[in-house]
Amino acid sequence: MASIHLSSPSGYPQLIRARTHALRSDEPLDAGGTDTGPAPYELLLAALASCTSLTLRMYADRKQWHLGEIKVNARFFRDESGEEKVTREVLIEAALSEEQQQRLAEICEKTPVTKTLKRALAISTSLRGG
Repeated sequence: MASIHLSSPSGYPQLIRARTHALRSDEPLDAGGTDTGPAPYELLLAALASCTSLTLRMYADRKQWHLGEIKVNARFFRDESGEEKVTREVLIEAALSEEQQQRLAEICEKTPVTKTLKRALAISTSLRGG
């Protein structure tokens, strides 16, 4: 189970706590923020990219495949009609066989965050005042 605790005393900057870690989120200057951290969609993309890289590394370690550096570039798009899309490009430093590339591409589609984002996700919200 994952859990995040967030506080926002004023303005757009957000202080996020995850276990013993602290990070920030904010909006860019052109959106009225102070740019003290990634915007929410950037954090979403970071979750997808890091889950992809971690999962590939775990799989390769079990297979004893040396991958070298893994780079993941993720982008979020919303077209004029409102349709949303994420693109993900995975670059692996090591030379791989066609079979290894195909298997790792399959693994990319099975990462936990990928699977969560690809299916409808129920979100339950409760709100309390002062």
